[in-house]
Amino acid sequence: MTSPRVIGAEHVEDARRRGRVALEVMPGDIVTALARESASRIGVRLVDGPLEKPVPPIVDGNTAMRRVLHKRSPGWVSPSKSRPKRVCRFAKIALVGGGGVGSNIAHLAAAGDMADEIAIVDVAPGIAAATAMDLNHASGITRTRARVAGGQNLELVAGADVVVVSAGRARVPGMSRADLIGVNRRVIHAAGEAIRTNAPEAIVIVVTNPLDEMTVEMLRATGFPRERVLGMAGTLDSSRYRNALAEAAGVPPSDVEAIALGSHGDEMAPVASLARIRGQPAERFLAKEALRRCGEEAVGGGARVVELKKTGSAVIAPAHSTIELLDHIRGARQGPVPVSIMLEGEYGISGVVLGVPAHLGRSGLVEVVNLRLSGDERAALGAAAEAIGKRLEM
Repeated sequence: MTSPRVIGAEHVEDARRRGRVALEVMPGDIVTALARESASRIGVRLVDGPLEKPVPPIVDGNTAMRRVLHKRSPGWVSPSKSRPKRVCRFAKIALVGGGGVGSNIAHLAAAGDMADEIAIVDVAPGIAAATAMDLNHASGITRTRARVAGGQNLELVAGADVVVVSAGRARVPGMSRADLIGVNRRVIHAAGEAIRTNAPEAIVIVVTNPLDEMTVEMLRATGFPRERVLGMAGTLDSSRYRNALAEAAGVPPSDVEAIALGSHGDEMAPVASLARIRGQPAERFLAKEALRRCGEEAVGGGARVVELKKTGSAVIAPAHSTIELLDHIRGARQGPVPVSIMLEGEYGISGVVLGVPAHLGRSGLVEVVNLRLSGDERAALGAAAEAIGKRLEM
């Protein structure tokens, strides 16, 4: 309750200046004779209160924002809502290689209910079958519809929509990815022949190292068009680069957008010129030397995992990187994603597999995205192409 007021001529004059045509007089207020005379003279009505206040309309945030934008620019028109892209579910995903990478991919794909069927193939007796049984046992908790089968026979890839090949020898400390070309080439050709025979319409994702070179070998073994033979590299390299930038800047990785192109190895080309931290150029947060060290961290991240493990290489990050590609293929993620493909003139390079940003869909490669790179970054991409070409000749 407010205390009674004495309403004088000055209150009436103030109401007139404010453009009001009525002055509310609450119970207990005293109105002077001069106030009544002034109100009558200047046309301000003295109204007994309390007056009923109008209820303000409740407006949702989106409508309020549209009104603000329209007031600022009367020509602004609210964009129509785009239809969400339909997310597809694979009939079958086949995994050639049931080791650390393959088993983690199977686990993530099954938990994400990405396919009706997941098949795991591994030459080691019992490994694939045991992993499949383990995952099926977990389905009582996860409630996934995906059923998992495992065995040693490559014919298990039959009818797969996508085949992920991670089989092959892993690195040990002191070994480069290129050191694996000879032994893993035989593995890739055996898998490629089985895929060509049993899953002739499949998209193939190569994870086996050295990845770029083995993607070329898979193209040769299957005879598939480049659209259906992809290498998982840029997703992993870019993830390591983003992590390094986030740690250096002291921000969460979700605040960082960055991409690494080129070879999955020493000739990797982290694109510092396009790196963003909280939407701003990374150079606003990090000095040039710090940015350079982040690039080196991305290039050498896999080797450091090998040094620590002694008897193997990274498995968790490569598995998540592969799932990212699968999500782009089935429409669960939109936009370009870095992936290793056979270049046919893009970036001025032909006849070599390199990691570049691309749009993917149910048919595999849809379109390569041509980024605007600095001169040094474009030169690094060319150097990676030259190095891969030399290794393939060897």
